[in-house]
Amino acid sequence: MRLNHGRTSILAVALGVLLGAVSASAVFADSPHFLYASNSVSSSNGALTTSFKEVGLGTGTTSVTITLTVNDATAVYQCWNNGGKHPKAGNKETVNTELQASGTFPVSNGQSTASLTVGPPSPGSFSCPSGQTLFLMSVTYSGITVSDAFGNSLGATPDPISTGPIKIG
Repeated sequence: MRLNHGRTSILAVALGVLLGAVSASAVFADSPHFLYASNSVSSSNGALTTSFKEVGLGTGTTSVTITLTVNDATAVYQCWNNGGKHPKAGNKETVNTELQASGTFPVSNGQSTASLTVGPPSPGSFSCPSGQTLFLMSVTYSGITVSDAFGNSLGATPDPISTGPIKIG
């Protein structure tokens, strides 16, 4: 049997180009991006939960790390007496801070759907005297984004988002 080296070389080059094109298309098909990031605030504790979906992660990716960042979280705490009135002295504390939470989530079929929760900012050492109850009068979150390790990010909505008052203690 006699081989035609010219034809064999052309076939080898064509096969190499075809395999390269298939590999390149798989690489270009991986285009991570967020489809949505939606905020909600718990009416029982004031925590912010951001639910998100990231797609385009590729079939070879098994997990993705997502970070939730809140640039401005403001909580107002106030003491109320047992009669349901806030004292004239106005025992009140306003706390303002940045918040951040990260998590690693499973990827299935090139996508991940999950949520992260932060807050509310702690009242710190602020507490109520005897006979009074601590309330979270309001909490507002703004500048809310989700981001991944690939450098993709998306602003979550609604932004800003608030709730209150909530009985804490």
